[in-house]
Amino acid sequence: MKKLLFVFTLVFVFSCKKEPEVVTNVLVEESTYSTKDLGKELFEGKGMCNTCHKEDTKIIGPSIKEISKIYRDKKASISVFLQGEAEPIVDPTQYEIMKANLQITKTMTEEELKALEEYMLSFK
Repeated sequence: MKKLLFVFTLVFVFSCKKEPEVVTNVLVEESTYSTKDLGKELFEGKGMCNTCHKEDTKIIGPSIKEISKIYRDKKASISVFLQGEAEPIVDPTQYEIMKANLQITKTMTEEELKALEEYMLSFK
């Protein structure tokens, strides 16, 4: 009986040993599509911003570089302006022309507006 109890204890001890952990190396590819990329896509597409604004040339509206500099200097938010919740600070004389595009930007999500702002502020 003691032998049986001994064998049972050994079986129990060895069967309860911790199994080795299986580690799998899963490579998760990080997206290379950034917020700035989304902003550029919106600027050139849905927002129709590039119709009036170019990188460093005034067309109908001020250049992106000029807009970016003024908003950075004044610590203002482009996205708040594009929501129609702030007065124009770059070229108020062009505001009436801009109103049509504000109807487009007012429909954008907060994420889209922040992406658009990040893209524009990337111009220095």
